[in-house]
Amino acid sequence: MITLDLIRDIASWLLFILGGAGVVVGAIGIVRFPDFYTRLHAAGITDTAGAELILLGMILQAPSWLVVAKLVFIGFFLFMTSPVSTHAIAHAAWVVGLRPMLGADLKREGDEP
Repeated sequence: MITLDLIRDIASWLLFILGGAGVVVGAIGIVRFPDFYTRLHAAGITDTAGAELILLGMILQAPSWLVVAKLVFIGFFLFMTSPVSTHAIAHAAWVVGLRPMLGADLKREGDEP
């Protein structure tokens, strides 16, 4: 018989797996993308979406409302500050003269670095 605890456990583990998979995909994007701005985009999506999914899984496993409140606060803080910090880093890179790679600048696959 399926109990409510089992459904909660399955849902939280699915969120953990999805969040972990998002972090892995973002890490692959950081390594594979060709320039700073696309790598920064992968990092920004990873730390926002991956962390939020993992936090949702933790909320489902939380033993008390106090822990849930703390996790919600952490999630809200991450959701608000991660995009702002990513934008600040991108703006700083633009100010110092780092320009994004455009179509003609992109290396073809197989070119030597």
